[in-house]
Amino acid sequence: MVALPAEDEAVLACLAALEAALARAGALPDSLADVPPRTLEAALEALAKRRGAEALPLVSAVAERARTKDARKAARRVLYRLEQAGVTLPRAAPKPVVQRGSEKALSAWVSAVDGSGSRAVWILFEGAFGGWALCALIVNDQAGVLEAAGGAISKKRLEGELRSLRESQKLPWVEIPPARATALVTEALALHARRGTEPPTEFPRWRPFFADVQPPGEPEPPQIDDPTLLDHSRELLELPELASWFLDPGDLQSAALDLLQARESRLVLSDQQKGEREAAIVERVVDAAFTPEGRRLWARRLMEMAWIFDATGRERDGRLARATAGALLDGARAPRHLLFARGLAERGLAFASEVALGRVSAAQVSRDPRK
Repeated sequence: MVALPAEDEAVLACLAALEAALARAGALPDSLADVPPRTLEAALEALAKRRGAEALPLVSAVAERARTKDARKAARRVLYRLEQAGVTLPRAAPKPVVQRGSEKALSAWVSAVDGSGSRAVWILFEGAFGGWALCALIVNDQAGVLEAAGGAISKKRLEGELRSLRESQKLPWVEIPPARATALVTEALALHARRGTEPPTEFPRWRPFFADVQPPGEPEPPQIDDPTLLDHSRELLELPELASWFLDPGDLQSAALDLLQARESRLVLSDQQKGEREAAIVERVVDAAFTPEGRRLWARRLMEMAWIFDATGRERDGRLARATAGALLDGARAPRHLLFARGLAERGLAFASEVALGRVSAAQVSRDPRK
């Protein structure tokens, strides 16, 4: 047993700090770093005698995450004596990385949106006693949560992971407000609920982290502050971030065959007539793809990318993306007259033609997020 008496002033002061941390289920007090190990051990033992099993999570937190080795050893000695006395944490089913009700989103990062509507979302949570947990997800605007990973992480490892990610990723990877990131996840979960599907088996451990987060409402249509921007909407498809954006070739096989036949026709047609034939096929594809739901889907992707462009200091690209999104959401405008929509269709038809000719496989160019 520890020789220091319970009435020792230093022990009582340390005990008071531990009681306060236990009451608010907060981080380990910074003052513990300056407490001598014997004093800390006596205070932890006094806390355990006073609070019983209620004190064990905090004693365990000190044993695992105290700043000094001596402090961690002192806490482990207290845990050992409690175990010998039959006081232990009850065994339970696997829980989330930190206990429900105490986690707090500290930081978040997202990637750009790819051509299938998928993006990476990383959210850093802080738990009840100061531990960090990184939730790493891939979410998709048509299928919900596609991948889930992560777990406990240190500050040093997090910094290394972020540095490695920025060096290896070709697309932008930016920090966003945590509330925005958690809302993106709840939006993906709401999509699962509507479709009657389930997230991957690795996700349930993270579900409690989003239980109290409401999915975002329908965003307001962006205002087109300069209509002349729409004359340049196709320029968006020339940006490296949008290189994978095109209509799914799997949905365009019939139109691609019509396009190939029109180009290979033996009929003597003028260049103007050939152009009109091809334009009619493209317009047919645009009309079929840009239903009200399709318009909302592509507009939302553009609005998300506008946020990415703004965050990376590309004001014109952001304005162009928002203006194009606003045009897609404007029911009075026909998508076939929007150069951006025609560009998506033409790209999709080009890949569908390559599939029809056997030059690429359908799987290589599919926009289905599950493939």
